[in-house]
Amino acid sequence: MILGLIEHDRGKLNDLSLEMLTFGRRLAAQLGVPLEAILVGEVARPLTDRVRAFGVSTVHLARHERLDDYAPGAWAQCVIEVIAATRPQVVMAAGSDRGNEVMAHIAARMNLPLAANCTEVTPGDAYLVTRLRWGGSLLEEARLKGEVKLLTVAPQAIQAEEAVPAGAVAINAFTPALADKDFRARVLGRVEPAAGKVSLAEAKVVVGGGRGVGSADGFKALEELANLLGGAVGCSRAVTSLGWRPHLDQIGQTGTRIAPEIYIACGVSGAIQHMVGAKGSKRILAINTDPEAPIVTKADYAIIGDLNEVVPAISAEITKLRR
Repeated sequence: MILGLIEHDRGKLNDLSLEMLTFGRRLAAQLGVPLEAILVGEVARPLTDRVRAFGVSTVHLARHERLDDYAPGAWAQCVIEVIAATRPQVVMAAGSDRGNEVMAHIAARMNLPLAANCTEVTPGDAYLVTRLRWGGSLLEEARLKGEVKLLTVAPQAIQAEEAVPAGAVAINAFTPALADKDFRARVLGRVEPAAGKVSLAEAKVVVGGGRGVGSADGFKALEELANLLGGAVGCSRAVTSLGWRPHLDQIGQTGTRIAPEIYIACGVSGAIQHMVGAKGSKRILAINTDPEAPIVTKADYAIIGDLNEVVPAISAEITKLRR
């Protein structure tokens, strides 16, 4: 059996888990075993039908009064109890911040190796895995051993695809034995985005700015363009380091990973850490004065020019066409 940890935030599904289930379903077919999933918290019960559409035959639902929000140690303990009861060959999660964190807890508690950010897996006595390393700039082939194989699936490494509809999902509800130590790290509160603001991680259009924007005030033109396109504004790490934008807006390996239909990068050099966060973009339009900038060489389209002239001109043209 293959067990997949479904990531959610107070019942809202992280779509990366659907990519993970697609990955897991294909591996399960190779092994000739069922694909099962674990949902943490009663609030996640409504996700059962959604995961069923991706080939899950059984859902293990962890129910506990303290599982009303995210706590990595508690989530890990829930998974460990399912492992002890079902003895799966493989346990996997999405290669998100939470997915990697929970799986690291599981690996440490069970003294098992963990292969993170995998793009391919070939079963065997030891599984041959291909995974992303060094911020996505290197593909590593490794052998994964252990009584239970633990891995996470690299974000945007596979397209989420629904399965042929199957029968009803069996639900195995259980109450995990959780201790206070499992809640030493937990979510206590949130800083919510302004009402109506498009989430950077979910935006279909992202307008990003780098050091080339010149100042915090320079982002006003980018915000105007993003508003016209119904998108969100992001930035590079250099911008947050300068204090022009909050870390919440940072795109990159240590920021938000985006997957818009188009990413309009303005004055962004295209450092590898930034490109790791933007590699899920379907198309990239680079606006830069330097034709040799790394992001220009990686972009689908490029405009070589001053963003302070180009961006307002694009906004003006969009406004004109909408009249």
